[in-house]
Amino acid sequence: MSQHATDAEHLASLGYKSEFKREMSLWENFSLGFTYLSPVVGVYSLFALALAAGGPPMIFWVLICGVGQFLVALVFSEIVSQFPIAGGVYPWARRLWGKGYAWMTGWIYGFALIATIASVTYGAGPFIAGLFGMESNQNTTIALAIGLILVVTAINFGGTKLLGRVAFFGFVAELVGALIVGVVLLVTHREQAFGVIFDTSLITAGGTSYTTAFMGAALIGLYLYYGFEACGDVAEEVKNPGLVIPQAMRMTLYIGGAASLFITYALILSVADIGAVISGENADPIGQSLSEAFGATGARAIQGIVVISFFSCALSLQAAASRLIYSYARDEMIFARKALSRMNSNTGMAPVALVTAAVLPIVFVLTDLYLPGGIFRLVAFASAGIYIAFQMVVLAALRARLSGWKPSGKWSMGGAGTLVNVIALAYGLFAIYLMLKSYGIEDGTFVDNYIVAVEVAIVVIVGLGYMLISGAHKKSDTPAGDAISRR
Repeated sequence: MSQHATDAEHLASLGYKSEFKREMSLWENFSLGFTYLSPVVGVYSLFALALAAGGPPMIFWVLICGVGQFLVALVFSEIVSQFPIAGGVYPWARRLWGKGYAWMTGWIYGFALIATIASVTYGAGPFIAGLFGMESNQNTTIALAIGLILVVTAINFGGTKLLGRVAFFGFVAELVGALIVGVVLLVTHREQAFGVIFDTSLITAGGTSYTTAFMGAALIGLYLYYGFEACGDVAEEVKNPGLVIPQAMRMTLYIGGAASLFITYALILSVADIGAVISGENADPIGQSLSEAFGATGARAIQGIVVISFFSCALSLQAAASRLIYSYARDEMIFARKALSRMNSNTGMAPVALVTAAVLPIVFVLTDLYLPGGIFRLVAFASAGIYIAFQMVVLAALRARLSGWKPSGKWSMGGAGTLVNVIALAYGLFAIYLMLKSYGIEDGTFVDNYIVAVEVAIVVIVGLGYMLISGAHKKSDTPAGDAISRR
């Protein structure tokens, strides 16, 4: 029996007949996760904030969160190996716990994904404007963000094969660019001693507790390490997913984590006056270092690599979001389910689900016209929402284990699974706690200080209300809560 027939037979045993095309290889699947994780986007977006908050030792959050999320990835790997179903965290929660629990997991994850697409494309605006010599202002940024969403949507309409190839190109461009930048900065523009990452004196000089400052810098690590789950979002498009996807998830964190550490370390060592960053005098240490090290022309080339990274990240995010929407609709879990789950047999794509994954981020971006800075309030909960959805799956896996579930996919952790599951859950809950505190603004309003918690509460309350009133989670007979019986 061919691998394709084996994959189709396994999926059929789980209650589905896939209409996707299985055209994604290991490296393409990995590239999807890597470009979603995107070390360049994550580090460049939050480097200045983290360095100002925690000084050079903030780099240890890149390591701490990498290890924590690797444990989460191991838990996910066991689940996707047994349940390689499109949509990722939603179908995993469905099989491990049940319909209502899965509905809320998918609802939170979906909103977080849409918000992240808006955040990434909006954040790309100034880089695109700078690359092409355009004036960077609110209207330009919004227009460029919408344009980027439309471009990645057009590519995603091209199908799995095109998505995989473009994602692989983005991975190569980002990794090569990051390595070149890091090496040049270390060799020609090192301003700090190698041991500066252990220096807390710039933060504690005024009597400030370093523990508080260090916790405030956590966001750089917390924001970096998700994206590996996208490897599982496209499970029905991957050949031999029970083995390939777990490997791709681990590769995403190995390579993405190493690249993130290297970039962060090189950037810290290239900052001539770290005190000026901490005091707020230098709000763009990356731009200054790149201009000094590469000159105007070189800095423009690096800016091009950054734009490619944002583009690849948005492409992978939208691919993940559209598969979640499709999976939700296929299980009759949301309104317009027939349209959202309809497939184009030529491309192997769900066109309405893909358009939805474009329209909703555009709506989020456009809110900035009517509420300047509002997009940052809307997307503030994005990272926390994704972590919450992750931990709902990790909790469901632990509950299932304690009830007798023994992962039966092609890849498993064996006897270490329960211990890893417990540690992954502890890490995730701690990470969520940090996120709920990270966005607070000193002397701000209640909403300013608790913006993440407020937005998470709104999403959860609205989701629960819709689920309970509509009974959406009860309409499908697709298997749910059956992990324990599938030995």
